[in-house]
Amino acid sequence: MNIGILTGGGDCPGLNAVIRAIVYKGIRQYKYNIYGIFEGWRGLLEGGPIAPVTLEDVIPIINLGGTILKTSRTNPFKHKKGIERIKKTIEKYRLDAIIAIGGEDTLGVAAKLHKEGIKVVGIPKTIDNDVDGTDQTFGFDTAVNIATEAIDRLRSTAEAHNRVFLVEVMGRHAGWIALHSGIAGGAHMILVPEYPIDVDQVVSRIVKRHARGEEYSMIIVAEGARLKKGSGKSDYILLEPEKDEFGHVRLGGIAYILAKIIEEKTGYECRNAILGHIQRGGTPTAFDRVLSTRYGIHAIDLVHQGKFGKMVALKGTKITGVPLIQAMKRIKTIDKNFYKVAEVFFG
Repeated sequence: MNIGILTGGGDCPGLNAVIRAIVYKGIRQYKYNIYGIFEGWRGLLEGGPIAPVTLEDVIPIINLGGTILKTSRTNPFKHKKGIERIKKTIEKYRLDAIIAIGGEDTLGVAAKLHKEGIKVVGIPKTIDNDVDGTDQTFGFDTAVNIATEAIDRLRSTAEAHNRVFLVEVMGRHAGWIALHSGIAGGAHMILVPEYPIDVDQVVSRIVKRHARGEEYSMIIVAEGARLKKGSGKSDYILLEPEKDEFGHVRLGGIAYILAKIIEEKTGYECRNAILGHIQRGGTPTAFDRVLSTRYGIHAIDLVHQGKFGKMVALKGTKITGVPLIQAMKRIKTIDKNFYKVAEVFFG
């Protein structure tokens, strides 16, 4: 069999570990030919580049960030005759199945293509951890560790200068990175997309801290967090208004806006730091390397078993397969009870 692998959407720590696992088991145990489809769905849409991936290609890549297959945010359904062009490329390279590694957008395309008769298996990848159907996506642990380290470093500056420090982390629709890194970093408040920001409440908590003699505050805010209506702007804060092929705009700047508002209302010195792409770059953690490897092994097993239209998923401590269409029904957001754990430490 000829198996194609692609990585779509944003880069993510652990992608190369997944590729390595698929290639190792695919070649060594199943004797498959593995082909790398470069630049995500664009590679299939434009007829390449597509090239064989050998064991020698993947031996040294488990610790590397990024993806040796490159990536793009290409949506085939936004292109004229997209499905026909993809099918033509699959036929040209005689690919028997596709393993698509990506987040909600990449896997959403995979689910639609499966309905069109293309044999696809999905692997959930996103530092945001917002893909439903799995307990955790790879890349998330690395992003949380990077954000937590940044919070630890910024705390010393905030404390030394008696400042309010707002640290902006990634998280468009879900605040998983903010919640985990905020709890781990001992944040005094965590603001997430799931619950609109009440500016007056934030200000009140900061003032109370200062009144108690705690003269600095660390506030973690997800990029997709929005102000409660009546508090000023209630829409996303945008870096750029242009949308990508999946309808997403580039977010960023909520920490800057909040810092300005808090400084005006309290008179306290405020600073902000936007971590941005630092969270998704570099070496994956040991946890993400192991999870990625397990995902890759299970994905090639699903291909061998002919179980297409599935996404590999972590359920408890086990890796299993769930229907792609089911996993794409909704975005996984923070459970209120989990958020209440963090609220214990607010203010």
